Amino acid sequence: MTPATIIEQVRRLIQDEVSPFRYSDTMLLGFVNQVLKRMAMVRPDLFIDSGNIPTTQDSAYQTLPSNGAVLVEIFGVAGGAAIEEVDRDLLNRTDPNWINATSGTPKKYVRNTRNRRSFFLYPRPQFGVQLVAEYSVVPSDYTINQTILQPSQEFFPAIVDGTVFLAEAIDNEHVDTGRAKLFLDSFTSALGISGQARVLTDREDGGSNA
Repeated sequence: MTPATIIEQVRRLIQDEVSPFRYSDTMLLGFVNQVLKRMAMVRPDLFIDSGNIPTTQDSAYQTLPSNGAVLVEIFGVAGGAAIEEVDRDLLNRTDPNWINATSGTPKKYVRNTRNRRSFFLYPRPQFGVQLVAEYSVVPSDYTINQTILQPSQEFFPAIVDGTVFLAEAIDNEHVDTGRAKLFLDSFTSALGISGQARVLTDREDGGSNA
């Protein structure tokens, strides 16, 4: 799957297959890249990667690499033991000074529910600690013939629908007839985001305080 194959299908649906085109390849490529970024925002689980991530020495507060990544799961210390996910309120009650505890090998981590690109470690990591983790990465812009690595091929129709929506959303005729919204509805339905879908990067309880 490449942007070129997506654009080919989009042109059929918007009846723009004869040169000179109403929409240039450059414009449609921009729409494809926008759709992929929107998908990464609402379905980060479709863009999961894994590997070792470095930590900031002597700091309880940690951030993921600056590539738009959001945390999915931390499994453990690279070359060491597993790390347990805990609730921040519980940790505050059991050890109010945890954020300033002596540095060592982290045994617990806490999600930052207000910023999915950051998290907390307890105890604070000593020098050289790396974590084994899963994270979701917002894709960089693709060129027209570049292979799209994520999401998988099964989401080809959804990407097409999303691209058609963006193209026709700037066309007054199709906005007025509701044609653009038909493709938007198809796009959101294919992603399962029409309702209040649980974000898979939340805690196991889905972020609920109940």
